[in-house]
Amino acid sequence: MLSTTARTIVNRSKERARTDRADLYAVLDAGLICHLGVLAGDYPMVIPTCYGRIGDTLYVHGSTGATSLRAAPGTPVCVTVTHLDGIVLARSVFNHSVNYRSAMIYGLARRVDDPDERLAGLRAITEQLAPGQWDAVRPPDRKELAATAVLAVSLEEASVKVRQGPPQDEEEDYDLPVWAGVQPLTVVWGAPEPDPRLAPGIPVPAHVSDRRPPL
Repeated sequence: MLSTTARTIVNRSKERARTDRADLYAVLDAGLICHLGVLAGDYPMVIPTCYGRIGDTLYVHGSTGATSLRAAPGTPVCVTVTHLDGIVLARSVFNHSVNYRSAMIYGLARRVDDPDERLAGLRAITEQLAPGQWDAVRPPDRKELAATAVLAVSLEEASVKVRQGPPQDEEEDYDLPVWAGVQPLTVVWGAPEPDPRLAPGIPVPAHVSDRRPPL
């Protein structure tokens, strides 16, 4: 079950709340980009970034010089992941909505210093974006690792909301001569585009050519 705290209780549209931890994993594992919210000095910053999950820990990374990653360790952060599944077109402007799956995680960001955990976190982030890629390419060297900051956020405090289905109009509006329904949205992978400097004879690896839609 997901945690129940003052920050994770869903107060609006409670019927959209999901309480099973498996729902949290499903939203996170289907995503590619998260938004990391941090307080950088006197102002908030919300950074789109890649992420990866190992068990109940979420990992993000970036440059050691990034303001957000320098400010985050030891401070409260909020991480969100959202999937837009469709536009819900109602008979009235007020009742328009979207179908979506979203997760919100609260916690203290922890800087990852252990070498083995750093590599595991970076691998998880890479595999989240491109499963199979970590083992197919050169691993990071000492200089690259020194320039990279890795943060970990516990998934202990999190909430999930999901909205699916048709519009919910006012009863008196169902007789209006207005089309209503859902315009679904999906994400699909296109054909791989080789690097112009790719050496001749190198085929597209199966983990790239066989990629299926992530959402």
